[in-house]
Amino acid sequence: MFEVLWRGVLMGIGGTVFMDIWAIVLHRFFGQPAPNWAPVGRWFWHVPKGRVFHDSIANAAPYEHELTLGWISHYAVGILYGIILALVVPASWFANPTFLLPWIVGIITVGAGWFLLQPGLGIGWAASKTPNPNKVRFLNLVAHTIFALGMYAVALLIR
Repeated sequence: MFEVLWRGVLMGIGGTVFMDIWAIVLHRFFGQPAPNWAPVGRWFWHVPKGRVFHDSIANAAPYEHELTLGWISHYAVGILYGIILALVVPASWFANPTFLLPWIVGIITVGAGWFLLQPGLGIGWAASKTPNPNKVRFLNLVAHTIFALGMYAVALLIR
């Protein structure tokens, strides 16, 4: 079990790093806003206090270390997804990984953003309250595909 867990942790970290590199590429070369993990940190700070959904996370009480908590949460969730992947793939998959299973997990995890995090931040179900929801949804799907690619790359490295 320990081997499965450490593989999952490494795949989750690798997938999250790939996603962060993708965000840098989008920002530097395509003018997309850089990710701001502070609102996510603020959201995570409020969840244990019983407040999951906000009209606008900007109106929620701030937390002094919300940016740090946002980054930690970003990687913790990525690690959790990596562990989930490691637990659901057949043991033989690690000897000869394929992209399909990480991609399926990556696409399924978009649902957590669309139906928990985004409404929790106050931007609506699947970003429905944003100026261009379909663009956000498309970018979410691409980012999670990149995340899956990172998990797959790490699986290839550690086999």
